[in-house]
Amino acid sequence: MTLHPAIHAVTQRIIERSAHSRQHYLSRMQQARKNGPSRSHVSCGNLAHSYAACEPADKSVLAVDKSANLAIINSYNDILSAHQSYEHYPALIKQAARDVGAVAQVAGGVPAMCDGVTQGQAGMELSLFSRDVIAMATAIALSHDVFDGVACLGVCDKIVPGLLIGALSFGHLPAVFIPAGPMPTGLANSEKQRVRQRYAEGKVDRAALLKAESASYHSAGTCTFYGTANSNQMLMEIMGLHLPGSSFVPPNTPLRDALTKAATHLLASRTAMTNEYLPLCEIVSEKTLVNGLIGLLATGGSTNHTLHIVAIARAAGVIITWQDMADLSKVIPLLCRIYPNGEADVNHFHAAGGMGFLIRELRAAGLLHGDVKTIMKDGLDAYCKQPILKNNELAFENTPQKSGDESVLSNTANPFSAQGGLKVLSGNIGQCVMKTSAVKSEFQVIKAAAVVVTSQQALQDKFKAGELERDFIAVVRFQGPKANGMPELHKLTPALGVLQDRGFKVALITDGRMSGASGKVPAAIHLCPEALDGGMIAKIQDGDMITLNSIEGTLQLHVEPAELNNRVAATGNLDENQWGMGRELFAPLRAGVGGAQSGASVFTTGFEVLDKQQMDNK
Repeated sequence: MTLHPAIHAVTQRIIERSAHSRQHYLSRMQQARKNGPSRSHVSCGNLAHSYAACEPADKSVLAVDKSANLAIINSYNDILSAHQSYEHYPALIKQAARDVGAVAQVAGGVPAMCDGVTQGQAGMELSLFSRDVIAMATAIALSHDVFDGVACLGVCDKIVPGLLIGALSFGHLPAVFIPAGPMPTGLANSEKQRVRQRYAEGKVDRAALLKAESASYHSAGTCTFYGTANSNQMLMEIMGLHLPGSSFVPPNTPLRDALTKAATHLLASRTAMTNEYLPLCEIVSEKTLVNGLIGLLATGGSTNHTLHIVAIARAAGVIITWQDMADLSKVIPLLCRIYPNGEADVNHFHAAGGMGFLIRELRAAGLLHGDVKTIMKDGLDAYCKQPILKNNELAFENTPQKSGDESVLSNTANPFSAQGGLKVLSGNIGQCVMKTSAVKSEFQVIKAAAVVVTSQQALQDKFKAGELERDFIAVVRFQGPKANGMPELHKLTPALGVLQDRGFKVALITDGRMSGASGKVPAAIHLCPEALDGGMIAKIQDGDMITLNSIEGTLQLHVEPAELNNRVAATGNLDENQWGMGRELFAPLRAGVGGAQSGASVFTTGFEVLDKQQMDNK
């Protein structure tokens, strides 16, 4: 099928915009590539240190410079249900490497915090920055320069983007991402949200709320709603960095273990010591990244990826803008209804046909680049299949032609929506993004008076005091990366959802983030410039009329320009955000972070080889 012309146009625009920076990146990767094993270029003293603790058989393999040494970057910890499953992966990977004559070593661990634990707490202000810390930790692990390939173990929100950004700095090495899989379906996500709203209204107590939450988050594995963690898994698979169909296979199952072993074998076969050398830098290209954006739009994925994909792309020398995403959204149909865009969870999506069905549908309709490299020899064709165990051996079979549940996973002939559900809003307040796929048509346009606060707690206090029983647009400012690290404001969702259900038209405007599970309440987020960076949001006052129009893509403050010019911008009280819970350690990151449009990354300046004026013009 011929590629859709709009996708071709956006891709070409990205290629042209990124020509200088992409070439610079690839040149660096070429310079980093070595002939033969990396460890053959270090001194004997260095090498002896690197395998001093290895088993004798592994030492013998590493000493003769004939086989690959694979780095394991592990994000295992016990507090993340999705990452607890990684506890036994290193032993499995090490043995799988030995089976093909290679060696695997845990090169390093990376931090992995859980946004579900830190929501509404001070620790959430470290969350977004943890992505860049993970990237740096990945680089530290690989800086020993004795590895020939990288196995990245990560699932959740900032961990996968951080691992990929870090690995791209070592893009001359092959890399695979090895997922862990979702937990079994528990309490329905819609019921969990209902109990949250009842708790916000004071209709159920804390014990009832904890019972509901524990029934939803109940075992090892990824949370089952389609938030950032599961959007990560979709992204790695559609970009060809997972084994086909491996994203949503449950943990601690024979198929899961077989996929982990196969990923290790594949990684060993892709090193520079083989005839099938395929470095990460050749997989993550402009077309691959566009495929990732298309997957995000077609599935109604997390808004956090409007930050993460931009930052990942820059790590590979590719410059992607929000406008690129919005233009793709106009032609990419929404094929999935997974909570919060529907009632089903990712287990239902996987059972209905999952990633193999989705990729095949998009490809057949000319909505994906097929001429991309993946970790598989067959490129993207391999990703139209699903893994099975056949006589205890891993095999791949064709995905069924018909969705197993068309209320969860549809086809391009009958999409849930003709558009992907991501909008860029612009106006005199600035530019921001909005996820529209779960917002009902009657809430797509809202004109109301502003209620201005500088924390989500302040808005919750107004709700509890009964001061919000009306139409309004909540303006929550000083939540950007420079101000306090851009925490998610997911704690606002129950209160705003209650008010919407009572018949009021409500919306949110913020320079902060919402959760990857944001849904039915219209939320204009990631507003740029942020309040602390001269943004107009700092001049909005209580009672100002604002129109949020997600259909036309506008966000307008109805105040005369002369009056706005005379207003003094609010400064915010940020003293409490500077200390405690380790926040003092992150002051340099807050001071040096780029804006949300460039990925809200501390690496923005380092990745921008292209002249800033040229980037703005594109």
